Amino acid sequence: MLADIVEHLICPVCHADVELAEGALRCARGHSFDVAKQGYVSLLTGSRPPGTADSPAMVAARAEFLAAGHYAPLAQALAETVRVRVAAGEKRESSTESNDETGPEAYGGAGVEAGPQGGPVTVEGLGAAGRVAPLIVDAGTGTGHYLAAVLNAVDDGIGMAFDVSKHAVRRAARAHPRLGAFVADVWRPLPIRHGVADVVIDVFAPRNGPEFRRILRPGGAAIVATPAAAHLSPLVEELGLLSVDEEKDRRVARSMQGFARAGRRTIEFDMELGPDELVQVVGMGPSAWHTDSAELAARISGYFSRHAKNGQNKVTVRAAFHLSIFEPEPRSRPVP
Repeated sequence: MLADIVEHLICPVCHADVELAEGALRCARGHSFDVAKQGYVSLLTGSRPPGTADSPAMVAARAEFLAAGHYAPLAQALAETVRVRVAAGEKRESSTESNDETGPEAYGGAGVEAGPQGGPVTVEGLGAAGRVAPLIVDAGTGTGHYLAAVLNAVDDGIGMAFDVSKHAVRRAARAHPRLGAFVADVWRPLPIRHGVADVVIDVFAPRNGPEFRRILRPGGAAIVATPAAAHLSPLVEELGLLSVDEEKDRRVARSMQGFARAGRRTIEFDMELGPDELVQVVGMGPSAWHTDSAELAARISGYFSRHAKNGQNKVTVRAAFHLSIFEPEPRSRPVP
């Protein structure tokens, strides 16, 4: 829900804090953004059109395909990677606090106030044991499918989802009870406060390294999922789909300016797909922008007539992904 993330948002116009009241997000300078009946808010501003946004058809195809569990191994791997990362961060914080002898008044973090006897008391936004609930930001969230899987693994985590497509965000806003969603363009300054995210996830979406770094807390990380070269083989060749170019890894690294790759794993598995599912997997990806729907249907029909096994209406398709962990590089210090 938006109420779970509003403390981490800022006005996209003036960058002031915002409050949620009377069906709108408002800042002290009078900028107001209405909350849609589906529970999300658009924080896009200006007249410049945003980057390419998924159409209703693309969003529907993605929702159906993902709901059927075809990419479940990727969702599970992402969720476990985030869970381990958050747990490690909590352990570091716990160790730091246990060694701190300066008293609770030295801690100025959000969510902790001095109690009547000088000790900390819990306030809104805290998870178990009185600590700040971890915040996971999903950049280019789509339907919110992957963030929902992450939140199921991170028990007290809060999810912040944004996408440039309002059609996608409508679905994302309902993907999980601990998720708040808004419309925003990853290529513009994000309406998110500095240093609030424990993890930023980015699954097949554009990446804005400088902004990801800005919104991460110290010790945070960005976890990026990208297609590997073998993804959707042999469909790429058979149907004339867009392929993963040889410069993909370099382009990902360049887009994550200010980060160093701390780890990467490859996830590969076979899927058994029928003709409708092939239409969905193609229709939810970048090839949908470059392929006529009637022509695609004809290609799929021909492909099945050649490759369906023993009269069954299924074919084997390879899924292949890279899951990379990026950590902020230490900022260079001026020479004295």
